[in-house]
Amino acid sequence: MVETVETEDRKSQAKWYILHTYSGYEAMVKSSLEKLIENNNLKDHIFDLKIPTEQTVEEKNGKRKLVEHKLLPCYVFIKMIYSNQLWYLITNTRGVTGFVGPQGRPIPMKEEEIKKMKLEEFVINVDFKVGERVMVTEGLAKDLVGEVLALDDENQQVKIRTTIANSVQDVVVRYSEVEKVEELAQ
Repeated sequence: MVETVETEDRKSQAKWYILHTYSGYEAMVKSSLEKLIENNNLKDHIFDLKIPTEQTVEEKNGKRKLVEHKLLPCYVFIKMIYSNQLWYLITNTRGVTGFVGPQGRPIPMKEEEIKKMKLEEFVINVDFKVGERVMVTEGLAKDLVGEVLALDDENQQVKIRTTIANSVQDVVVRYSEVEKVEELAQ
């Protein structure tokens, strides 16, 4: 129990930083850093590695498929407690050109940047409930209005019944992509 508390305390001290990589090396850098963490027992110093991506629907030869694209090619995001020793180990990893910051010294990301890049899932308490009307504010279903059918607090998702092209559809979106529609007073 004591180790868990210490790890959580250390994790709360960690900050997100940005690594610059050679083009196309993002996945290799992430994999190499995961091995570095494991081999050097750095789990209490480096907590997370991410390559932000988004999924889009592309149509080719009449077939639609889900394709994943990197939001920022040549960058890997790392959550860690910074030290000069870690800087040395990370910057000497194959494919890493350095940290983003003056003279290659890292600058921690701001909370707004972390939210915008969706690097961490923030727990959102919603102000709507089943049966109420909501509007999707971002994503593929942006501007759709519908009725809340179900709330999934564990996955931070809401199921909405809406009308798309004269057809009733059920759509599942994140809490962060939805806001309550205030009904007009009659």
